[in-house]
Amino acid sequence: MSAHDARRTILVTGVNGQVGYELARTLQGLGRVVAVDRSTLDLSNPAQIRAVVRDVQPALIVNPAAYTAVDKAEQEEALATRINGEAPGVLAEEAKKLGAALIHYSTDYVFDGSKDSAYVEDDPTAPQNAYGRSKLAGEQAIAATGVNHLILRTSWVYGTRGKNFLLTMLRLGADRPELKVVADQFGAPTWCNTIATLTAHLAAQAFAAQDGAAWWNERSGIYHLCAGDSTSWHGFASAIFELADLPNRPNALPIPAADYPTPASRPANSRMSNDKLARVFGLAAPHWRDALQLCLTDGFPKSPAGRS
Repeated sequence: MSAHDARRTILVTGVNGQVGYELARTLQGLGRVVAVDRSTLDLSNPAQIRAVVRDVQPALIVNPAAYTAVDKAEQEEALATRINGEAPGVLAEEAKKLGAALIHYSTDYVFDGSKDSAYVEDDPTAPQNAYGRSKLAGEQAIAATGVNHLILRTSWVYGTRGKNFLLTMLRLGADRPELKVVADQFGAPTWCNTIATLTAHLAAQAFAAQDGAAWWNERSGIYHLCAGDSTSWHGFASAIFELADLPNRPNALPIPAADYPTPASRPANSRMSNDKLARVFGLAAPHWRDALQLCLTDGFPKSPAGRS
C-alpha cells in the first residue's frame, strides 16, 4: 500500500447493519475501506474503540453503528447511552489525535415532534425517549472534541437487511389481509442505500478539496439527510403494499398512535428539512417513494414468496 493509499484509509463501523453494509460498498474507490463489525469493534468497549482506531490509522471514520432498539432502550438507557452517547465521543477523540475526520449518524428522535413544519438543524432539541437522549448525547460528545465532523440526522431507516418497517410490513402483509398502521406520525422513510450513497458523495468532496483543513473548518457540523418529502407510517405501509409484488395486497387501516402504545414515545412530526445539505454540498436525496420503488425493484433478488 502506497503512502497515498495510507492517507485514504476509511474505517467503517457496524458493517453488518443496514447502513454499514451499504457504506462498505459505496465508499469503495475513495480509499482503502476497513469495515468492521461488533466482534472487532464493540462500541460499548472504549478501550477496544481506541485500540482499533490506533491500529487502522484512518483518515476518515464513518460510524453508522448504534444501539437502535428504540423501545428496549427504555429499559437499557445506560447501555444505549454508552453506545450512542459516549462511544462517538471516543471515536471523535481518537480521530482528532490522528488528524482524521468523523462522519456520524443521528436521528429525528432528538426532536419532540411538536413543530408544525419540517425541522432545521438549529431547532431546539428535546428528545422524548431514551434512544433520542442517547443519540443527542453522541452529537454533543462529538462537537465537544472539536474534531472535523459531519453529523447526519436521518429518519425512518429501512432496507433489505436487519429489522425495519419495510421488512415487517412485507412479512405481515404476506399473511394478513388487513393491517392497522399509525396514521398520525409523519416523517421521511429513508432507504439505507440513499444514506450510504450521499455519504460517499460527501466523503469524495472532502478528499477532493485542495485545502482539506479549510473544507472541514467551513463545513463541520450537523446536517439533515433523509428522503425527500414525507408521509405517515400508514402512507408508507400503503406504498409498500402498492409497489411490492405481493400475491394478495393487504389493506392498511389508519389508526391513531394512541391505539398502538409503545414503551418509547415517538414524535408526531419527524419531518426534517434537507435544505442545508443541498445548500452546502449541492446534494439532494430522492423522493421517499422513488427510493422505495428502487429498493423493492433492485434490492430483493428473490420473489416475494422468498422474502422473510
